[in-house]
Amino acid sequence: MAATLPVEPALSNAKDSGRPPERRHNAPWGDALFSVFAHSAAWLTLAILAGIIGSLIIGAMPAMRQFGISFLWHSEWDPVQDHYGGLAMIYGTLATSAIALLIAVPVSFGIALFLTEMSPAWLKRPLGVAIELLAGVPSIVYGMWGLTVFGPILATYVEQPLQSAFANVPVLGTLFSGPPVGIGILCAGIILAIMIIPFIASVMRDVFEVTPPMLKESAYGLGSTTWEVVYKIVLPFTKTGVIGGIMLGLGRALGETMAVTFVIGNQSQLSQLTLFNAANTITSVLANEFAEAEGLHRASLLYLALVLFVITFIVLSLAKVLLMRLQRGEGAKT
Repeated sequence: MAATLPVEPALSNAKDSGRPPERRHNAPWGDALFSVFAHSAAWLTLAILAGIIGSLIIGAMPAMRQFGISFLWHSEWDPVQDHYGGLAMIYGTLATSAIALLIAVPVSFGIALFLTEMSPAWLKRPLGVAIELLAGVPSIVYGMWGLTVFGPILATYVEQPLQSAFANVPVLGTLFSGPPVGIGILCAGIILAIMIIPFIASVMRDVFEVTPPMLKESAYGLGSTTWEVVYKIVLPFTKTGVIGGIMLGLGRALGETMAVTFVIGNQSQLSQLTLFNAANTITSVLANEFAEAEGLHRASLLYLALVLFVITFIVLSLAKVLLMRLQRGEGAKT
């Protein structure tokens, strides 16, 4: 009968615990330190967020008492008479961001689709690096380029022809009215689109690449076209990442300051809802006026900053609700 070798207690305990014996006694301290660090980081983030919100509310309180909720739909902005309304800046922020998304999302989708499905191997890496480099260009460079180069081109070859072509059309004539000088809401929206395209395209490309190749190859094997593979395989598999990339670009567009300040015209009066008129955004008016503002003027600027925070929160909440509805729809189908 074969003799059985004795099992060392340490080895037996190590096998049961699933980790080396020398780390068995040190692991609880490491877990405790890691737990403290993780909890501290999470609570620190919440504390910073609460501090930002609290400071904005406290700073904006004089304007909130003076103007109330009507601040949101009054367009008068007169620092001399201390009469303030944020409608012009809110409209400028939403209009430029909407234009940027309308341009950037299709272009970013096309870039990501080309890089992942159609680009030759020799072009994929250089083009991907070039797109990522565009994301690192400082915003003030985009603003200077937009003011000195892109603005005159836009006025000569886009705004003036549009104004001449649609002058007598009821709705479009009003939309394209105003001085076609290349400075205004349209120019700011296009510059924002150029700025956020690298972010959205990079995220879309990365999420498209995580689609299992077997799924795409199976679809191609069944005779699907490239568009059918993207529409029926890639997009359903990566919709969360795609929406996240779009929200990332929208957040950049809502919060952009210097580039918009250069090309939007910095006019705080809402005269007519046109694309060619000069306007202002919340960030541009903060950059231009906050350093010299005092009293009720400064409180009104902080009120605008609080409104921008609320707008961003609403946008992110709507994106989260959209994702939840998409997930529930998938569950109902399965």
